[in-house]
Amino acid sequence: MSVKEAVVGSEESARSTSSGGSIRGYAALTAKARLAPFSFERREPREHDVLIDIQYCGICHSDIHQARDEWGDAIFPMVPGHEITGVVKGVGGNVTKFKVGDRVGVGCFVDSCRTCPECRRGQEQYCAVRTSWTYNGREKDETPTYGGYSEKIVVDENYVLRIPDGLALDASAPLLCAGITLYSPLKHWNAGPGKKVAIVGMGGLGHMGVKLAHALGAEVTVLSQSLSKQADGERLGADHYYATSDPETFTKLERHFDLILNTVSADINWNDYLKLLKVDGSMVVVGLPEKENPVKAGVLAMGRRSLAGSAIGGLHETQEMLEFCGQHKIVSDIEIVPIQKVNEAYERVLKSDVRYRFVIDMGSLKAR
Repeated sequence: MSVKEAVVGSEESARSTSSGGSIRGYAALTAKARLAPFSFERREPREHDVLIDIQYCGICHSDIHQARDEWGDAIFPMVPGHEITGVVKGVGGNVTKFKVGDRVGVGCFVDSCRTCPECRRGQEQYCAVRTSWTYNGREKDETPTYGGYSEKIVVDENYVLRIPDGLALDASAPLLCAGITLYSPLKHWNAGPGKKVAIVGMGGLGHMGVKLAHALGAEVTVLSQSLSKQADGERLGADHYYATSDPETFTKLERHFDLILNTVSADINWNDYLKLLKVDGSMVVVGLPEKENPVKAGVLAMGRRSLAGSAIGGLHETQEMLEFCGQHKIVSDIEIVPIQKVNEAYERVLKSDVRYRFVIDMGSLKAR
């Protein structure tokens, strides 16, 4: 196997950049266990693989759900993390898209079938055969995938993304999940000048929705349980901010919005929000509530309203989103934590005690 290497000092250190090998990380060894130090093997880079030195990895709420097996079918030990940014340390002999030293990212998946209609349309996240998720998934050879709470990762070049030079690697890490999760429906439902867009929830997803919808030129309203984050919302680009705990909000805003992006996983009455749509308006669900939410057919029919869902984005769209963020200087509002504080960060996420995304500095792992 031919691998182009970064030469850093001794011949031995140069060889070390060209292989996966034994990797240090943090893992949940069983469901609901605290994450702990864990060593595992990465595959040796193949001809089209990129070896990435992970510098930062965002903490997504889905990391918590999966590490605690709240969605079922979890694979343990589990190394979470799908908001990965870092630097290329080695490339396979046939890699053409990246070179050593490039600033790159890896999002929620690392492979797909590549031939189904969805993959051919650039919607790999909806692969009809199987999407190989970055963690808690399986490669085509059935090898379990391990995520970004680790030193390095080996990924096929076609599933690696380029981080624009103007974006900091730490604050751009959440773009690989939170950013694309909001950008994709905003683009698909044509958010822009003349459109009234509501973002339900002012958290890790919601604050990205505010930034992106504002940059796209839409009139942006935040619908949050309280007004406690109103100053933040307006700073990030919201034109209006309403508390959903006030019943008057739902009266005042009836038939007001073209598009509502629902980012919350809490148990809320979707019918109340659907009534806020204009005729032909759409509410798109990007949060994942644990309970089923009954929707009244009449609420949809009597306004020709649509209820839809959206999941992350394909590779082309994610790269487009990164370039858009580079042009508009958009990154996530973050709090950086060392890997040794990941369990405390999980608890704070559950308490909504972060504004607005945790990002792990993976240098803290390498320093130990």
